[in-house]
Amino acid sequence: MTHSYRVHFFHLIWSTKNRSPWINKQFQSNLFPYLGGIIRTHKGKLIEIGGMPDHIHMLIELSTLDKFSSVIRDIKASSSRWVHKKYPDLINFAWQEGYGSFSVSYSALEHVRSYIKNQEKHHAHMSFDEEYTRFLKLHQINYDERFVLG
Repeated sequence: MTHSYRVHFFHLIWSTKNRSPWINKQFQSNLFPYLGGIIRTHKGKLIEIGGMPDHIHMLIELSTLDKFSSVIRDIKASSSRWVHKKYPDLINFAWQEGYGSFSVSYSALEHVRSYIKNQEKHHAHMSFDEEYTRFLKLHQINYDERFVLG
């Protein structure tokens, strides 16, 4: 082969700092497209986005992994700056320090999309902390309970 071809799908999850419920429906309608724009600047694609007032889920597609961590850092930092500029009354808005990133196979994309679209249904019976630790366990990620949830 003379060329390399690749595509990677990730389910990203992170919360607001201290789980503060900043992300109401009206705010989502502006924030979510902005996050998609940041991903596009990194030659990625936002496939699905959703969440609750205290956290978000994104299903994204990236063709390059060279700067994956810097892409995540840019999504979080740029969106925080945008929030502070566009919504001066949200001066205390911030994302949590870390994030969860889970690879998704092509065959599971629709399942993950559905999961992200149905966040309110999931959280009627499960807290963010329960959901997040469930993902870590499902993906066999070792974590220290003292630090995982900030």
